[in-house]
Amino acid sequence: MKKRLLATLFAACVFGAGAQAQTPIRIGELNSYKAQPAFLDPYKKGWELAVEEINASGGLLGRKVEVVSRDDNGNPGDAVRVAEELVSREKVDLIFGTFLSHIGLAVTDFAKQRKVFFLAAEPLTDKITWQNGNRYTYRLRPSTYMQTAMLVPEAAKLKKKRWAIVYPNYEYGQSAAATFKQLLKAAQPDVEFVAEQAPALGRVDAGAVVQALADAKPDAIFNVLFGADLAKFVREGSTRGLFKDRAVVSLLSGEPEYIDPLKDEAPEGWIVTGYPWYGIDTPQHKRFLDAYQKRWNDYPRLGSIVGYSSVMSIAAGIRKAGSTDTEKLIAAFKGLKVDTPFGAMVYRPEDNQSTMGAYVGVTTVRDGKGVMKDYRYVDGASVLPNAEETRKLRPAD
Repeated sequence: MKKRLLATLFAACVFGAGAQAQTPIRIGELNSYKAQPAFLDPYKKGWELAVEEINASGGLLGRKVEVVSRDDNGNPGDAVRVAEELVSREKVDLIFGTFLSHIGLAVTDFAKQRKVFFLAAEPLTDKITWQNGNRYTYRLRPSTYMQTAMLVPEAAKLKKKRWAIVYPNYEYGQSAAATFKQLLKAAQPDVEFVAEQAPALGRVDAGAVVQALADAKPDAIFNVLFGADLAKFVREGSTRGLFKDRAVVSLLSGEPEYIDPLKDEAPEGWIVTGYPWYGIDTPQHKRFLDAYQKRWNDYPRLGSIVGYSSVMSIAAGIRKAGSTDTEKLIAAFKGLKVDTPFGAMVYRPEDNQSTMGAYVGVTTVRDGKGVMKDYRYVDGASVLPNAEETRKLRPAD
């Protein structure tokens, strides 16, 4: 009897361990695929490539990785509903994703309420890791503050006194405009802000915006528009001569998602953040570029980097934690070092923000398409507040 009992227990243990080994690690993902396809189609290809590479090398903790993806319809309420479905019905171990800042904030709060690990892949608002930050939420991309801080030194070098600002009227645009004014005023105390235009996201009346900016007669413009809004602004501004002999500093406008559709209408001489994939010759980027082009027969966009690096961050965290347990993942991500196509980055313990950087350069037209020139990589760590300053910005976990 004892022998039969021991044999049964042994078989159960072996079967249970085998079943566990065969059960995939399920990762939930949500994003605004229908609303923002220019960025999120390449983003999805990026995270799919990362999952394929991980599974081809044996998976994580001896298990395959499976991503369960949902569209959040570009709506905060739908995003929270989808996140709940992923956690409750699909039984995912953690979640990542989101694009628009107000949606990222909604899921950040969801993660806190439901005590689930959330990696905010793309939303840029500073509130995700500062004012509304919580122990369950980490963020990959350099924030609005970080990217604006990368551009302000270049703006100050222009020595322009009268500035106009144009931005989409929601969390990301509002915070970018506020940060630019704060940082430029500190760098150049005599600066004046003579006009602001804040059209609704996706509904810019380019003619009216351009005319209002021209009427203010600024010496320079800070632009935060992106996507279709940016294209309309560039075309209308070029037609009306808004950019002639006038400096423009612009967030995100060097990203292929937004400059490529303009082709030879791309602006000349704008100072931008972006992704010059065609000229980055580091070993890490070359390996990623070769793998991406082989898999998709296409060149990567910035979204591709974000999607790929998000899943690789999660993989590094799970390996370090030795588990998908939420508390163990939270601990593992503190100070976690991750190798990305942009090089090594770290998730800072003080605010859960990664130190991924961005490229700063100048736009030009080459062979009939917009590209960046004179670019350099700015490490995210170099533009973040120190630990003491960060503690003042973020609630205690």
